[in-house]
Amino acid sequence: MRRLLASLLLATSMAWAAVPPAMAAKTHTSVAKLPVVVVSYKTVDVDGVKVFYREAGPANGPVLLLLHGFPTSSHMFRQLMPLLADKYRVIAPDYPGFGQSDAPDHTKFDYTFARYAELVDGLLGKIGSRRYAMYVMDYGAPVGYRLALKHPERVTGLIIQNGNAYEEGLREFWDPIKAYWADGSSEHRNALLNLVTPEITKFQYTDGVKDLTRISPDNWVQDQALLDRPGNSDIQMDLFYDYRTNVPLYPQFQQFFRDRKPPTLIVWGKNDKIFPAEGAHPYLRDLPNAELHLLDTGHFALEDKLDTMAPLIRSFLDRKVAKR
Repeated sequence: MRRLLASLLLATSMAWAAVPPAMAAKTHTSVAKLPVVVVSYKTVDVDGVKVFYREAGPANGPVLLLLHGFPTSSHMFRQLMPLLADKYRVIAPDYPGFGQSDAPDHTKFDYTFARYAELVDGLLGKIGSRRYAMYVMDYGAPVGYRLALKHPERVTGLIIQNGNAYEEGLREFWDPIKAYWADGSSEHRNALLNLVTPEITKFQYTDGVKDLTRISPDNWVQDQALLDRPGNSDIQMDLFYDYRTNVPLYPQFQQFFRDRKPPTLIVWGKNDKIFPAEGAHPYLRDLPNAELHLLDTGHFALEDKLDTMAPLIRSFLDRKVAKR
């Protein structure tokens, strides 16, 4: 055994000795120069609510605010952020009731999109971000657009992914939710509880996706664990009901588009049953210069189309946002 170990050590030493010094130096240098992006995970108190957010990139870089949808959190941007953070300051908060932010009892806190916009605005003020492009998805669209109505001069650009501002996009999926809007009854509220079940959570990640091997099951496992927290179903039902308040604001959102003409990139999963492609096309009425890309995927397009979306997003930011 000792002879065998001695032989192996000798062979290893001879192999390393045979490597030319230049090659050894090159190998060492290439490893040393591997880019490493550090994402920070922070919490800030905003009006008595602890708001969690992810942040990466240079403190003085152009800001991209990433606003997530239902039923996920800033977790949905975990793979995109490192691809932009060499140049851009990327900030992704969790709304109360989602992810790692506080989830106060729904009887003691107003779970509304107006309140979410106020808290995101407060977060940006606390961390010193006065101008920003916004990536809006699903719930992130009404949150972001309400923020834009408060501070239209601060918005340097829009990236829109399966997030609605036009009634054409509210199709069959929304019929039971609209029934709840109509009367606010317990019957219609309880009928929506299936939307927070494991089957529907998984459906949101997998429906319309051609290659399911690209979708990590961690997504729906994590989301469902958070949905299953005591009291969270009531939070989600309150938000489904409050979503009705976004629809009357659609004309104001559209006026913002026409008045401010923010540079806009639309990257939309065309197979999405929740926010179908019918909701993407109307943006071009008010933003005729928007860049529209319909992708062959479903609701959470970043999960399987990151390799397509990231270059589009990076090119758009570099061309349209970086110098604004």
